[in-house]
Amino acid sequence: MKAQKNGLRLTVYSVNGHEYTGEWLDNKKHGKGTEVWKKAGAIYNGDWKFGQRDGYGTFSKLCPETHQHTRVYSGEWKHGKKHGHGTYVYSTSAVYQGAWSHGHRSGWGTMHYGNGDVYEGAWLHDQHHGLGVLQLANGNRYEGSWQEGEKSGPGRFLFWDRGQVYEGLWVDGVAKCGTLSDCGRDDTPMPTKSPIPKVELLDVQLVLMEAQSTFFKKFL
Repeated sequence: MKAQKNGLRLTVYSVNGHEYTGEWLDNKKHGKGTEVWKKAGAIYNGDWKFGQRDGYGTFSKLCPETHQHTRVYSGEWKHGKKHGHGTYVYSTSAVYQGAWSHGHRSGWGTMHYGNGDVYEGAWLHDQHHGLGVLQLANGNRYEGSWQEGEKSGPGRFLFWDRGQVYEGLWVDGVAKCGTLSDCGRDDTPMPTKSPIPKVELLDVQLVLMEAQSTFFKKFL
């Protein structure tokens, strides 16, 4: 009969090459501990619960260029997956900070993309979903609703480079029904050749509501 692993123990080596140093409970990693995956070049240091990463911890990977371990994720875990609040570093210029659920970006968070774009808002299963703001690297900006990673629902897009703003309805990333108007076009780097002519309507909102209603009936 093998002895039960309980409490703090020295490093335990597995047949697959893994190393674990830390606390145990009934032969399961439980409490504070560090596991090293030799073949994958990865290290987890933090909380464990009944054999799984659970609580707060950091996950690092070996960088082939520097031969040093670089922190990839630091934050909360549950049942072995990223869950709660945490920061994930995809690269030196791409970082996500915010909420996680069962290993996916879900909830409110901010993503800095490698191309300079920044998104702050709601996420679901690693996609923009709900209300959010996307600030593009060129200065243009979208504020509004998202669904499964696409602009969907009411939204406002500011074309900073040409001094115009669109407000209206989006479906699957495409503007379908709304208004386009000038917005500071005299101060932009690439203004349009001429301003948008004014259209006189007795009730602009009524016209938009009727157009949106027609669109919903036809396409949704």
